[in-house]
Amino acid sequence: MIDFTWKIFAKTGNLETYLLFKEIERDYQETAEKNVNELIETEAP
Repeated sequence: MIDFTWKIFAKTGNLETYLLFKEIERDYQETAEKNVNELIETEAP
């Protein structure tokens, strides 16, 4: 989804599409950080 949003922004230059891209990117990063933290917690002795 993030790649699609970026491609649309790159083709159109639409600011709304860029803001959507940044929102999706932020959500993706937060989810990745949460998953890493959960993994660390389950791996800890």
